[in-house]
Amino acid sequence: LLVDDHPILRQGLARLIDSEPNLHVCAEAENADEAVAAAEAQRPALAIVDLSLGTKPNVDLIKQLRDRVPGLRVLVLSMHEESLWAARVLQAGACGYVMKQESPRVLISRVQQALRGETAVSESVSSALLKQLTWDRTATAARPTGEESLGDRELQVLHLIGQGKSTRDIAAELHISVKTVDAHREHIKRKLGLSTAAELIRHAVLKVERDGAANAH
Repeated sequence: LLVDDHPILRQGLARLIDSEPNLHVCAEAENADEAVAAAEAQRPALAIVDLSLGTKPNVDLIKQLRDRVPGLRVLVLSMHEESLWAARVLQAGACGYVMKQESPRVLISRVQQALRGETAVSESVSSALLKQLTWDRTATAARPTGEESLGDRELQVLHLIGQGKSTRDIAAELHISVKTVDAHREHIKRKLGLSTAAELIRHAVLKVERDGAANAH
């Protein structure tokens, strides 16, 4: 199952995957509702899911798919930096992560890994996750810093700030109160070491630009 809101990208992925002798695309979806419906109808072995459907990262879709179709493996395909999001999507139930700028060979390799029941991430992320697990077990892990310290909702808010959305717009889009958005903004500033709203906006805009540049490449 391919889940992405860009038809041209879905078409390219479908051709790539269908060219493999042991793989076949059984369905496509462009939003979360279509993805859940297609997964329930087709019962695929694997769903390849774009982390950002629309304007914000959507980790909740991974949980929805896993709840509706037990045993479904979810491989995230995203423009967002793997080192920042891989652990988050794995915690949500995904089995792997691959960035959109990777080569077709890498994507197919991750798909095959996922179907074999392996965790499909890059060697660098795998090493980092192993180190984190070791640190957690010995209770000596250093606290995460920077954007890695942000929660999933805080990252969503930061992304929307970078797109120029107002506090009220963000509240409406995420279905939360304005007061909650303000609280997230304060938490983000504290965790990123930012003093003013202007610094927060500048950081958010630069992050969106970095993500866009990574996707372009």
